[in-house]
Amino acid sequence: MAEVAKHIPVLLNEVIKFLDPKPNQNFIDCTLGAGGHTIEILRHTAPKGKVLGIDLDPRAIKIAKSRIGNADRLIAVQGNYKDLENIVLQKDFKNISGILIDLGFSSMEIADHKKGFSFQIDAPLDMRYGVMGATAADILNHSREEELERIFREYGEEKFPGRIARKICEIRKDNPIDTTFKLVDAIAEVVPKKFQFGRVHFATKVFQALRIAVNHELENLTEVLPQAIQILPPGGRLAIISFHSLEDRIVKQFFKKESSGCTCPKDFPVCQCGHKAILKILNKKPIVPSEEEATQNPRSRSAKLRIAEKLK
Repeated sequence: MAEVAKHIPVLLNEVIKFLDPKPNQNFIDCTLGAGGHTIEILRHTAPKGKVLGIDLDPRAIKIAKSRIGNADRLIAVQGNYKDLENIVLQKDFKNISGILIDLGFSSMEIADHKKGFSFQIDAPLDMRYGVMGATAADILNHSREEELERIFREYGEEKFPGRIARKICEIRKDNPIDTTFKLVDAIAEVVPKKFQFGRVHFATKVFQALRIAVNHELENLTEVLPQAIQILPPGGRLAIISFHSLEDRIVKQFFKKESSGCTCPKDFPVCQCGHKAILKILNKKPIVPSEEEATQNPRSRSAKLRIAEKLK
Protein backbone atom coordinates (compact mmCIF):
# COMPACT_ATOMS: atom_id res chain seq x y z
CA MET A 1 0.00 0.00 0.00
CA ALA A 2 2.93 2.35 -0.62
CA GLU A 3 0.77 4.29 -3.06
CA VAL A 4 -1.72 5.18 -0.35
CA ALA A 5 0.96 6.74 1.85
CA LYS A 6 1.88 9.11 -0.96
CA HIS A 7 -1.70 10.11 -1.75
CA ILE A 8 -2.47 13.75 -0.96
CA PRO A 9 -5.87 15.05 -2.08
CA VAL A 10 -5.50 18.34 -3.95
CA LEU A 11 -7.22 21.51 -2.70
CA LEU A 12 -8.94 19.47 0.01
CA ASN A 13 -9.82 22.37 2.32
CA GLU A 14 -11.16 24.43 -0.55
CA VAL A 15 -13.27 21.56 -1.88
CA ILE A 16 -14.83 21.02 1.54
CA LYS A 17 -15.43 24.74 2.02
CA PHE A 18 -17.34 25.15 -1.24
CA LEU A 19 -19.14 21.80 -1.37
CA ASP A 20 -20.09 22.54 2.25
CA PRO A 21 -21.06 18.96 3.23
CA LYS A 22 -23.39 18.68 6.20
CA PRO A 23 -24.58 15.72 8.33
CA ASN A 24 -26.57 13.10 6.43
CA GLN A 25 -26.11 14.64 2.98
CA ASN A 26 -25.14 12.54 -0.07
CA PHE A 27 -22.38 13.36 -2.56
CA ILE A 28 -20.80 11.92 -5.70
CA ASP A 29 -17.04 11.66 -6.19
CA CYS A 30 -16.64 11.01 -9.92
CA THR A 31 -12.92 10.29 -9.57
CA LEU A 32 -12.58 8.31 -6.35
CA GLY A 33 -8.87 7.50 -6.60
CA ALA A 34 -7.46 6.54 -3.22
CA GLY A 35 -10.42 8.21 -1.53
CA GLY A 36 -8.78 11.33 -0.10
CA HIS A 37 -11.62 13.75 -0.84
CA THR A 38 -14.30 11.16 -0.09
CA ILE A 39 -12.90 10.40 3.37
CA GLU A 40 -13.25 14.04 4.35
CA ILE A 41 -16.71 14.36 2.81
CA LEU A 42 -17.86 11.29 4.75
CA ARG A 43 -16.45 12.76 7.95
CA HIS A 44 -18.57 15.89 7.49
CA THR A 45 -21.71 13.98 6.49
CA ALA A 46 -21.75 11.52 9.39
CA PRO A 47 -23.63 9.66 10.63
CA LYS A 48 -25.75 8.70 7.61
CA GLY A 49 -24.44 10.64 4.63
CA LYS A 50 -23.18 8.59 1.69
CA VAL A 51 -20.74 9.01 -1.19
CA LEU A 52 -21.11 7.36 -4.58
CA GLY A 53 -17.48 6.94 -5.68
CA ILE A 54 -16.60 6.16 -9.30
CA ASP A 55 -13.24 5.12 -10.73
CA LEU A 56 -12.04 3.25 -13.82
CA ASP A 57 -9.16 1.60 -11.98
CA PRO A 58 -10.15 -1.49 -9.92
CA ARG A 59 -7.06 -0.95 -7.74
CA ALA A 60 -8.32 2.50 -6.76
CA ILE A 61 -11.66 1.01 -5.74
CA LYS A 62 -9.91 -1.60 -3.60
CA ILE A 63 -7.62 0.93 -1.93
CA ALA A 64 -10.41 3.42 -1.25
CA LYS A 65 -12.56 0.71 0.31
CA SER A 66 -9.69 -0.45 2.53
CA ARG A 67 -9.01 3.12 3.70
CA ILE A 68 -12.62 4.04 4.35
CA GLY A 69 -13.75 0.69 5.67
CA ASN A 70 -17.43 1.65 5.90
CA ALA A 71 -19.28 -0.34 3.26
CA ASP A 72 -22.61 1.25 4.19
CA ARG A 73 -21.57 4.84 3.48
CA LEU A 74 -19.30 4.37 0.46
CA ILE A 75 -20.92 3.04 -2.70
CA ALA A 76 -17.89 2.32 -4.90
CA VAL A 77 -18.39 1.68 -8.60
CA GLN A 78 -15.79 0.67 -11.16
CA GLY A 79 -16.77 2.65 -14.21
CA ASN A 80 -16.33 5.77 -16.31
CA TYR A 81 -17.79 9.04 -15.06
CA LYS A 82 -19.00 9.78 -18.59
CA ASP A 83 -21.73 7.25 -17.73
CA LEU A 84 -22.71 9.22 -14.62
CA GLU A 85 -26.48 9.28 -15.20
CA ASN A 86 -26.65 5.52 -15.81
CA ILE A 87 -24.53 4.77 -12.73
CA VAL A 88 -26.73 6.97 -10.55
CA LEU A 89 -29.84 5.23 -11.89
CA GLN A 90 -28.39 1.75 -11.47
CA LYS A 91 -27.40 2.45 -7.87
CA ASP A 92 -30.65 4.34 -7.16
CA PHE A 93 -28.55 7.09 -5.60
CA LYS A 94 -30.76 10.00 -4.54
CA ASN A 95 -30.83 13.26 -2.58
CA ILE A 96 -27.50 14.44 -3.98
CA SER A 97 -26.09 17.65 -2.48
CA GLY A 98 -22.92 17.94 -4.53
CA ILE A 99 -20.63 16.40 -7.13
CA LEU A 100 -16.83 16.47 -7.27
CA ILE A 101 -14.73 15.76 -10.36
CA ASP A 102 -10.96 15.73 -9.77
CA LEU A 103 -9.41 15.45 -13.23
CA GLY A 104 -5.88 14.71 -12.05
CA PHE A 105 -4.38 11.26 -12.40
CA SER A 106 -3.10 9.80 -9.16
CA SER A 107 0.38 8.99 -7.90
CA MET A 108 -0.81 5.37 -7.99
CA GLU A 109 -0.94 5.56 -11.79
CA ILE A 110 2.48 7.20 -12.09
CA ALA A 111 4.03 4.62 -9.77
CA ASP A 112 2.70 1.68 -11.80
CA HIS A 113 5.66 0.65 -13.96
CA LYS A 114 3.37 -1.32 -16.26
CA LYS A 115 1.36 1.74 -17.33
CA GLY A 116 4.00 3.95 -18.94
CA PHE A 117 2.73 7.32 -17.71
CA SER A 118 6.20 8.51 -16.75
CA PHE A 119 9.06 9.07 -19.18
CA GLN A 120 11.51 8.62 -16.29
CA ILE A 121 10.92 4.86 -16.17
CA ASP A 122 11.26 2.49 -19.11
CA ALA A 123 7.90 0.78 -19.36
CA PRO A 124 5.32 -0.43 -21.90
CA LEU A 125 3.34 2.43 -23.44
CA ASP A 126 -0.09 1.60 -22.03
CA MET A 127 -1.43 4.80 -20.37
CA ARG A 128 -4.96 3.46 -19.87
CA TYR A 129 -6.64 4.31 -16.57
CA GLY A 130 -8.68 1.14 -16.90
CA VAL A 131 -8.11 -2.06 -18.83
CA MET A 132 -10.20 -1.51 -21.96
CA GLY A 133 -9.47 0.26 -25.23
CA ALA A 134 -6.42 1.11 -27.31
CA THR A 135 -3.09 1.70 -25.60
CA ALA A 136 -0.67 4.56 -26.26
CA ALA A 137 1.47 2.11 -28.24
CA ASP A 138 -1.54 1.21 -30.40
CA ILE A 139 -2.12 4.88 -31.21
CA LEU A 140 1.56 5.57 -31.94
CA ASN A 141 2.02 2.58 -34.21
CA HIS A 142 -1.28 2.51 -36.09
CA SER A 143 -2.45 6.12 -36.45
CA ARG A 144 -1.80 8.11 -39.61
CA GLU A 145 0.87 10.78 -39.44
CA GLU A 146 -1.76 13.54 -39.73
CA GLU A 147 -3.68 12.12 -36.77
CA LEU A 148 -0.57 11.91 -34.60
CA GLU A 149 0.28 15.50 -35.47
CA ARG A 150 -3.25 16.58 -34.50
CA ILE A 151 -3.06 14.73 -31.16
CA PHE A 152 0.30 16.30 -30.27
CA ARG A 153 -0.81 19.77 -31.35
CA GLU A 154 -4.32 19.84 -29.86
CA TYR A 155 -3.92 17.74 -26.72
CA GLY A 156 -0.31 18.54 -25.86
CA GLU A 157 0.06 22.02 -27.37
CA GLU A 158 3.41 20.70 -28.56
CA LYS A 159 5.71 23.11 -30.46
CA PHE A 160 6.93 20.50 -32.95
CA PRO A 161 3.96 18.18 -33.59
CA GLY A 162 4.71 17.63 -37.29
CA ARG A 163 8.36 16.78 -36.81
CA ILE A 164 7.61 14.34 -34.01
CA ALA A 165 4.77 12.63 -35.88
CA ARG A 166 6.94 12.27 -38.99
CA LYS A 167 9.83 10.75 -37.02
CA ILE A 168 7.55 8.28 -35.25
CA CYS A 169 6.10 7.09 -38.56
CA GLU A 170 9.62 6.73 -39.96
CA ILE A 171 10.89 4.68 -36.99
CA ARG A 172 7.86 2.42 -36.65
CA LYS A 173 8.33 1.02 -40.18
CA ASP A 174 11.14 -1.12 -38.80
CA ASN A 175 10.66 -1.04 -35.03
CA PRO A 176 7.39 -0.40 -33.20
CA ILE A 177 7.54 2.34 -30.59
CA ASP A 178 6.13 0.44 -27.64
CA THR A 179 8.09 1.64 -24.60
CA THR A 180 8.51 5.00 -22.90
CA PHE A 181 12.24 5.23 -23.59
CA LYS A 182 11.77 4.44 -27.29
CA LEU A 183 9.30 7.32 -27.50
CA VAL A 184 11.58 9.72 -25.63
CA ASP A 185 14.46 8.80 -27.95
CA ALA A 186 12.28 9.45 -31.01
CA ILE A 187 11.25 12.87 -29.69
CA ALA A 188 14.86 13.74 -28.84
CA GLU A 189 15.90 13.13 -32.45
CA VAL A 190 13.78 16.00 -33.79
CA VAL A 191 13.33 18.49 -30.95
CA PRO A 192 16.05 21.17 -31.23
CA LYS A 193 18.74 20.83 -28.57
CA LYS A 194 18.02 24.24 -27.09
CA PHE A 195 14.55 23.00 -26.13
CA GLN A 196 15.85 19.84 -24.45
CA PHE A 197 17.33 21.40 -21.34
CA GLY A 198 14.55 23.59 -19.97
CA ARG A 199 12.72 23.38 -16.66
CA VAL A 200 10.05 21.16 -18.24
CA HIS A 201 11.17 17.88 -19.83
CA PHE A 202 10.95 18.02 -23.63
CA ALA A 203 8.75 14.90 -23.79
CA THR A 204 6.16 16.16 -21.30
CA LYS A 205 3.66 17.53 -23.81
CA VAL A 206 3.71 14.45 -26.04
CA PHE A 207 3.12 12.18 -23.03
CA GLN A 208 0.28 14.43 -21.89
CA ALA A 209 -1.26 14.36 -25.37
CA LEU A 210 -1.13 10.57 -25.57
CA ARG A 211 -2.63 10.15 -22.10
CA ILE A 212 -5.52 12.45 -23.02
CA ALA A 213 -6.07 10.65 -26.34
CA VAL A 214 -5.91 7.15 -24.84
CA ASN A 215 -8.42 7.94 -22.09
CA HIS A 216 -10.65 10.29 -24.14
CA GLU A 217 -10.31 12.76 -21.29
CA LEU A 218 -11.67 15.86 -23.01
CA GLU A 219 -14.58 14.03 -24.62
CA ASN A 220 -15.49 12.41 -21.27
CA LEU A 221 -15.39 15.77 -19.51
CA THR A 222 -17.63 17.33 -22.15
CA GLU A 223 -20.10 14.45 -21.74
CA VAL A 224 -20.24 14.45 -17.95
CA LEU A 225 -20.83 18.17 -17.36
CA PRO A 226 -24.46 18.37 -18.57
CA GLN A 227 -25.20 15.07 -16.82
CA ALA A 228 -23.91 16.43 -13.53
CA ILE A 229 -26.14 19.49 -13.79
CA GLN A 230 -29.13 17.33 -14.72
CA ILE A 231 -28.58 15.12 -11.67
CA LEU A 232 -28.11 17.93 -9.16
CA PRO A 233 -31.18 19.36 -7.46
CA PRO A 234 -31.58 23.14 -7.07
CA GLY A 235 -28.95 24.33 -4.62
CA GLY A 236 -26.65 21.40 -5.38
CA ARG A 237 -23.02 22.21 -6.10
CA LEU A 238 -20.55 21.01 -8.73
CA ALA A 239 -16.81 21.28 -8.00
CA ILE A 240 -14.23 20.52 -10.68
CA ILE A 241 -10.45 20.38 -10.30
CA SER A 242 -8.55 20.61 -13.59
CA PHE A 243 -4.82 20.37 -14.21
CA HIS A 244 -4.18 21.83 -17.63
CA SER A 245 -5.57 24.62 -19.78
CA LEU A 246 -7.55 22.34 -22.12
CA GLU A 247 -9.67 20.93 -19.30
CA ASP A 248 -10.04 24.26 -17.54
CA ARG A 249 -11.18 25.93 -20.75
CA ILE A 250 -13.97 23.36 -21.22
CA VAL A 251 -15.16 23.82 -17.63
CA LYS A 252 -14.93 27.62 -17.80
CA GLN A 253 -16.90 27.83 -21.05
CA PHE A 254 -19.56 25.39 -19.82
CA PHE A 255 -20.04 27.32 -16.56
CA LYS A 256 -20.17 30.61 -18.45
CA LYS A 257 -22.80 29.35 -20.90
CA GLU A 258 -25.01 27.73 -18.26
CA SER A 259 -24.82 30.76 -15.95
CA SER A 260 -25.99 33.08 -18.74
CA GLY A 261 -29.42 33.76 -20.18
CA CYS A 262 -29.93 34.29 -23.89
CA THR A 263 -26.97 33.18 -26.01
CA CYS A 264 -28.20 34.65 -29.31
CA PRO A 265 -25.96 37.10 -31.20
CA LYS A 266 -26.27 40.63 -29.83
CA ASP A 267 -27.76 41.95 -33.05
CA PHE A 268 -30.80 39.63 -32.77
CA PRO A 269 -33.80 41.87 -31.88
CA VAL A 270 -35.65 38.97 -30.21
CA CYS A 271 -34.26 35.91 -28.43
CA GLN A 272 -34.43 32.80 -30.59
CA CYS A 273 -32.59 30.34 -28.36
CA GLY A 274 -34.75 30.41 -25.24
CA HIS A 275 -31.70 29.59 -23.13
CA LYS A 276 -32.03 30.26 -19.40
CA ALA A 277 -29.34 30.34 -16.74
CA ILE A 278 -29.27 27.20 -14.62
CA LEU A 279 -26.00 27.79 -12.76
CA LYS A 280 -24.53 30.37 -10.44
CA ILE A 281 -20.72 30.55 -10.52
CA LEU A 282 -19.36 30.70 -6.97
CA ASN A 283 -15.80 31.76 -7.82
CA LYS A 284 -15.15 34.15 -10.71
CA LYS A 285 -11.48 33.21 -10.80
CA PRO A 286 -10.30 29.61 -10.37
CA ILE A 287 -9.00 28.69 -6.93
CA VAL A 288 -5.38 27.55 -6.96
CA PRO A 289 -3.23 25.88 -4.29
CA SER A 290 -1.57 27.98 -1.64
CA GLU A 291 2.21 28.26 -1.65
CA GLU A 292 2.28 25.90 1.30
CA GLU A 293 0.26 23.21 -0.49
CA ALA A 294 2.27 23.60 -3.71
CA THR A 295 5.47 23.09 -1.71
CA GLN A 296 4.17 20.07 0.18
CA ASN A 297 2.57 18.52 -2.90
CA PRO A 298 4.32 19.67 -6.12
CA ARG A 299 1.77 17.81 -8.26
CA SER A 300 -0.89 20.24 -7.08
CA ARG A 301 0.81 23.29 -8.60
CA SER A 302 -1.18 23.38 -11.82
CA ALA A 303 -4.55 22.60 -10.17
CA LYS A 304 -7.52 24.92 -10.66
CA LEU A 305 -10.82 24.57 -8.83
CA ARG A 306 -14.09 25.94 -10.22
CA ILE A 307 -17.42 25.65 -8.40
CA ALA A 308 -20.97 26.33 -9.49
CA GLU A 309 -24.36 25.98 -7.81
CA LYS A 310 -27.53 24.90 -9.56
CA LEU A 311 -30.10 27.68 -9.44
CA LYS A 312 -33.38 27.18 -7.60
